[in-house]
Amino acid sequence: MTASARQIVLRFLAAPMDVTYGGTVHGGKLLEWIDKAGYACAVGWSAHYCVTAYIGDVHFTRPVRSGELVEVTARLVHTGRSSMHILVTVTSADPKHHAFTEATRCLTVFVAVDSVGQTVPVPVWQPESAEDRQRQARAIQLMGVRAEIEASMKEQTYSEAGTAPSTTLRFLATPTDVNYGGNVHGGTVTRWIDEAAYVCAVGWSGTESVAVYAGGVRFYRPLRIGWIVQAEARLLHTRRTSMHISIHVRAGDPKTQRLDLTTHCLFVFVALDDSGRPTPAPHWQPRTEEDRALDRHAEHLIQLQASVGVHI
Repeated sequence: MTASARQIVLRFLAAPMDVTYGGTVHGGKLLEWIDKAGYACAVGWSAHYCVTAYIGDVHFTRPVRSGELVEVTARLVHTGRSSMHILVTVTSADPKHHAFTEATRCLTVFVAVDSVGQTVPVPVWQPESAEDRQRQARAIQLMGVRAEIEASMKEQTYSEAGTAPSTTLRFLATPTDVNYGGNVHGGTVTRWIDEAAYVCAVGWSGTESVAVYAGGVRFYRPLRIGWIVQAEARLLHTRRTSMHISIHVRAGDPKTQRLDLTTHCLFVFVALDDSGRPTPAPHWQPRTEEDRALDRHAEHLIQLQASVGVHI
């Protein structure tokens, strides 16, 4: 494989339809760009169709505005048997000056599959520089933390015993959501997740809110066109200005009405005042044992994420 096959850069203008009600590009659109760049890099390396398996800790450190020139760089940093770990960085600039600054970065994992969806081996990538070796070592280290986060998320119970505020969006996946393999884009799913979390956040805070973090976005199975999609966002924990929200996406054939889990993740939103500055969010007090368990779970995830950071 050539050096160019391990990296791809997408370049385009942020459009007015990409922005939130607050005037900046919403987190779901950033995640959609990240997913598309990661997909292009994974397919280029593996020469197979690839599916999104995971999107790691995403810190939205700076807003991207409509009209800015955006660069999304996806770079391979580690390979497993059928998996590719890809570092994706989003930068943007005023097109008049081209002074690019970073808006976010994260680690994504894609898996190569054949025509029937079975995993296939990918070419082994070998680091060529000290920077390559450092990034690969970091990716391997994060695999252990990711497994711990996933295990913690799977252990939690979400039932009617919970009293936390929640929002459920329900709709059909349309043909415009399709990817090259006939399923729904992973980036489209993350946009739906962001929308459900946003409605939950502003409903609780009573003010404009913005995503500052997305973590542990785990894709369990493909989501197909024509299926019923249900995105349920539930408040787990609040801090002074932030709201920690868990989102489950379930989907299934409308003829059977059976909805299976396809995606699960955690978003953090911050409440904003009229000038766009962080403002205190109402404190949520857990009432039931399930509420308290999920509140502790959110605190545990915060500690895990703080212990490793996102830069590799």
